[in-house]
Amino acid sequence: MEKLCRQTSEICSSRSCTEACPAKSSKGYSTSLHHREILYCLLMWMTIPAVADRRIAPGCHLHSFHPTGYSRPGDILIGGIFPVHVDKVYLPDSSATTFHSTPLRLTCQKFSVQNFQWLQAMVFAIEQINETPDILPNITLGFQIYDSCTMLQLVLQETLQILTGKEEFLPNYRCQQHLPLAGIVGDAGSSNSILVARVLGLYGYPQISYFSTSPLLSDRSQFPSFFRTIPSDDFQSRGLAQLLLHFGWTWVGLLATDNDYGKLGVQIIRQELLKAGACVAFSESIITNRLDKNAFHIAKVTKASSAMVIIVFSSEASLVPVMDEMVRQNVIGKTWIASESWSTSALLSTARYQKVLIGLIGFATYSGEMLGFEEHLTSMRPSKFSEGLFIKEFWEIIFNCSWLDNNTLPSLSESRNGRCTGDEKLTMLDGIFNELSNPRVTYNVYSAVYAIALALHDLNTCTSINGSFVCATCVEIRDFQPWQIPVSVCSPNCQPGFRKVAIPGEQLCCFHCISCPPGEVTNKTGSPECLRCPWDHWPNKGKERCTQKTIEFFSYEDPLGATLATASISSSTIPLAILGVFIHYRNTPIVRANNCSLSYLLLVSLTLCFLCSLAFIGYPSSEKCLLRQVAFGITFSLCVSCVLAKTIVVVIAFSATKPNSDLRAWAGPKLSYLVVCIGTLIPTLMCVSWLILAPPKSEYNTQSQPGKIILECNEGSPIAFWCMLGYLGLLAAISFIVAFLARKLPDNFNEAKFITFSMLAFLSVWLSFVPAYLSTRGKYMVAMEIFAISSSSWSMISCIFFTKCYKILLRPETNTKHHMLGREKAQRI
Repeated sequence: MEKLCRQTSEICSSRSCTEACPAKSSKGYSTSLHHREILYCLLMWMTIPAVADRRIAPGCHLHSFHPTGYSRPGDILIGGIFPVHVDKVYLPDSSATTFHSTPLRLTCQKFSVQNFQWLQAMVFAIEQINETPDILPNITLGFQIYDSCTMLQLVLQETLQILTGKEEFLPNYRCQQHLPLAGIVGDAGSSNSILVARVLGLYGYPQISYFSTSPLLSDRSQFPSFFRTIPSDDFQSRGLAQLLLHFGWTWVGLLATDNDYGKLGVQIIRQELLKAGACVAFSESIITNRLDKNAFHIAKVTKASSAMVIIVFSSEASLVPVMDEMVRQNVIGKTWIASESWSTSALLSTARYQKVLIGLIGFATYSGEMLGFEEHLTSMRPSKFSEGLFIKEFWEIIFNCSWLDNNTLPSLSESRNGRCTGDEKLTMLDGIFNELSNPRVTYNVYSAVYAIALALHDLNTCTSINGSFVCATCVEIRDFQPWQIPVSVCSPNCQPGFRKVAIPGEQLCCFHCISCPPGEVTNKTGSPECLRCPWDHWPNKGKERCTQKTIEFFSYEDPLGATLATASISSSTIPLAILGVFIHYRNTPIVRANNCSLSYLLLVSLTLCFLCSLAFIGYPSSEKCLLRQVAFGITFSLCVSCVLAKTIVVVIAFSATKPNSDLRAWAGPKLSYLVVCIGTLIPTLMCVSWLILAPPKSEYNTQSQPGKIILECNEGSPIAFWCMLGYLGLLAAISFIVAFLARKLPDNFNEAKFITFSMLAFLSVWLSFVPAYLSTRGKYMVAMEIFAISSSSWSMISCIFFTKCYKILLRPETNTKHHMLGREKAQRI
């Protein structure tokens, strides 16, 4: 190896590169003694056999294949690699194979008009940038463009030629040091781009691909200088899998080219399908290094399979022989799912393939507008492009003519006899450029060139104040190095909003950047710790500064608060209206039979229950916090005590009618008043103790909702609150049990059934309230309690009073003593 490298160094020194200089690594030092030199030596040994053999046998000279390329001078160069031809063939030389000359000669075939348009997009973008005064003023961009012919060895050779700047490429040397290379646009295929990216990554040259979608290229550790203007296949593969599952296609076939693009795309789809429970009927590879692309076997398998949906990850060029065979074998009735590389193919959209590909579904890349590009294409002339740029070959394909020779142009009359003149009009032909109305990949090329140009423009406008490099330094636009847009650090500094976290086992310079925890911020770069915001502040979205928290409470301006307040006020009028009806008809049997005084007291207390909801809405002042739970507890105790008293009175009234009953002494109104007083006195004493020992108060709640301060009432003693609710539940449960036991008594004057339903509804509401109340936070806890108060109040009104009001107002014939006594007698008979 050392001998080989020494030979290489001597060869390098013997070259005629007048301005050759050793390239440097991305760290800025010479790689002449670096391990990368081994790769350079091997590359030279493999790719320049003519020079290497010169030392062994001066008379022997092997001619390597020279790729077709064109260039245009400029202050800064941009490289471009495009598959202008989509196939190649090795033709034998006329001389016999004597091992003293090259045995095979490589010839590129199948000129692609569509791919030629991609190349023209790069030329157009560079011309447009050079004519735009706002981008790189006084700087002219040039280019070096090569035809990759979809061939890996050509791509490597062309990449090294672009780096060297001469036809005889020289690894680790650039022979045009005064013409800096900004980057390379290309290549189309993922396998080709992976090869280019590994070489360019050694030097730090940017590479922007317009059609390479392999997920491997997203790995920054392997491809540090690779970028692209098209999404990774990782997104497309998952999208295609979701498309299949959306239509319920769980039995599918897979076809893919035998390269990185096809293999990785199909691998991701297979994983997604298997996760979802779908199955793969067959999986076949399109063998790209075979002329027939294994088409016969693929068509046979596809036709024989019961799978009606076929996913294809392939390029247009590789798929054409397969589709030709599908047409020959009459493989029809299948639904084809296309990857982005051929879903919009003009060649495969022709009538020849219509019966096979009818109903095709596929993903397409994003397309954008390129103002002036159509005029650029239609105004092309062979005489306009002094560089060549494949224009003559394009002319022959488009106009079905041939040039007389490479040096002279025939006359116009000869063009009519199949000779090209160069004066033909592209505007006279329709459908030449199929992507003009929807330029997808073409737009990606256009965007890639602009990305490089705008990066150079930022470099050109760099100042010492906002310098792009270490210590805010800048470089001369005509003298930059490819490894100058990065800084030599183990980990980049953490931005504001993030803090450093040490990596176990690593040095202090290596760390992770994690977002600040909730409630904390950092306002400077590289901060090791986050600072907690004051209690009344909260971090902004980027966690760079603390902002004032908004203060919220359950107000009348809140839509929910206004709704509940309106409902409470309007509901409070219902028991008052019923009270008026009962007073007006106080001498009727129905009203008299239902204990008038208790009914009046119950209706008044229900009105107070509805109105006590208003104490929970509005600004929670200290006075309101003291009032609201006390008012709620006492009024509801009064309501439930009245119901319990009515229940006990009904039971005693019917039991006292029996002979020799001891309950006759308790049948008067004194018992009902006693029950109401005792039932209300107990919670009153509880509330007074609550207010004395642990009174409720208003407070700022900063924990319930991040970024907000909830102004609410602190109940003081949660035990007192739940004891009060428990007492109300106990009263309601006793009323329910007594009413339930008395439900079978004669129903002429019996309220037991109605009380049973009212207490059942009351208990259901408050049993549901407990988990709902505990699961909510902030102002919605208040809304939940108001809703429970209103619901339980409505349950008592509707169950106890609505039936009586219906008879009093709408069925007055039933509100007579004769009717009620007659009904009783009928029941006895």
